[in-house]
Amino acid sequence: MMEITKLTAFIFSPTGTTAAVAKPLAGALVPGARIVDLTCADAEEERFGPDELVLFAAPVYGGRIPAPAAERFARLKGEGTPALLVAVYGNRDYDDALLELCDIAGENGFRPAGAGAFLAEHSIFHSVARGRPDAADLEAVRTFAAQVREKLSRAEGPEAFGPLSVKGNRPYREFSGVPLKPQADKKCVKCGVCAKNCPAGAILSDNPARTDNSLCISCMRCVKVCPAGARRVNGLMLSVAEKPFAKKFGARREPEWFL
Repeated sequence: MMEITKLTAFIFSPTGTTAAVAKPLAGALVPGARIVDLTCADAEEERFGPDELVLFAAPVYGGRIPAPAAERFARLKGEGTPALLVAVYGNRDYDDALLELCDIAGENGFRPAGAGAFLAEHSIFHSVARGRPDAADLEAVRTFAAQVREKLSRAEGPEAFGPLSVKGNRPYREFSGVPLKPQADKKCVKCGVCAKNCPAGAILSDNPARTDNSLCISCMRCVKVCPAGARRVNGLMLSVAEKPFAKKFGARREPEWFL
């Protein structure tokens, strides 16, 4: 029987919706869990033992884990440490993202003990999955947490957690980003808040009105944090793209998990 009393949750959450799932999950598993926000901070190499539990949570972009999140998670090392993997997506699909998270964990010494795909309001097309995670989603989070605790309580040790079978394919689907890149408008006061908060380093600190589109991952964090409301995606492009997307992917999807 395993008794986990220490949980560390590593969260990559540019607009806060992944955190809105991961934090309640961590709290339901181990009250007072350590929360580490890796959205804008590089992960320092850290090692975890077999009697700890680690949670990795990230959003899904184009069916994949964002490259900055994958790179930061890969710096964390387990020693047969049980891990939970959480992918949060905007109602289209999570494709290979959960499998990619499981692979990252396994390649770095963790043993996936559970994985879940949860829903959140789309970070670009806000009419899709608007207001999620909602009360029903958070109830699903609590159910997942209870099932994880039950699985852990029955395990004699981390060696009980073998490869986890989750949805996804290898090789992972190709994703080269989307053309919707937020830019600064005339309201920009060049305060630099966006540059400090960009997870991909795509905004120049000495000229925050400019965006390096080759680095931008369209996470919309700069739009979220701009105190002047000066950063946005081109309105015409957004309108043209959102209508067919919402029509095709507007039907409510529900969380699913694998244990």
